[in-house]
Amino acid sequence: MSIGRDTSITWLGHAAVEIATPGGKRVLIDPWLGNPKSPRSADTVDRCDLLLVTHGHGDHMGDAIALAARLRPAWPCIHEMSLWLARRLPGGADQLTGMNKGGTVEVAGLRVSMTGAEHSAGDWNPDIGTTLYLGEPAGFVIEMENGFRVYHAGDTAVFGDMTLIRELYKPDLALLPIGGHYTMDPVAAALAVELLGVSHVAPIHWGTFPALAGTPAQLEAAVLARGLAAVVHAWAPGDTIS
Repeated sequence: MSIGRDTSITWLGHAAVEIATPGGKRVLIDPWLGNPKSPRSADTVDRCDLLLVTHGHGDHMGDAIALAARLRPAWPCIHEMSLWLARRLPGGADQLTGMNKGGTVEVAGLRVSMTGAEHSAGDWNPDIGTTLYLGEPAGFVIEMENGFRVYHAGDTAVFGDMTLIRELYKPDLALLPIGGHYTMDPVAAALAVELLGVSHVAPIHWGTFPALAGTPAQLEAAVLARGLAAVVHAWAPGDTIS
């Protein structure tokens, strides 16, 4: 599963990934490590320099607050999420960077750009008996120290403005949900690969539960049917692309 860019990406089940950058930084995205496919528990994570959460659903926010409180990573996030987190993290807003879609920030020696996503967001708030709004869903393009760019789409349907992500941010590898039901399925994800123009794609948000029925084999077939040359990394939780 070689990408040859001095970058290692490990799938921790569901939408959770860990990236080890060429400069030795550690990035965690959507760290719900209590998911039933995760090879690790949150208490085994001993380092995080940059933390990203694509949206406020519990299966993406997961262990993020506990990890952030313990390891103190930089945490850029959508504005409304930053307002909520500032009242829950030790030290308040000092590790947070509120931003929004279309913005780019430099944190932990890396460039992080926030993109759109077509999904819902928020979670249940039992204290007031209604939903908790944590800002709109988003994706992220992370540029490594050597210029290699990874796009984590978060939870999303395929959308035409992925062509703008291609033009503006030029991702090399895309982490795309393929499970269906809550996100795009493999056929739609293959269209996303075409719109993004990426050379590599690794499927996430599949196989966690029966409803997330899309498979890497189906994605490979759909990519081939479109005549695309992108490499599909058919990994399992715990596998690493490097």
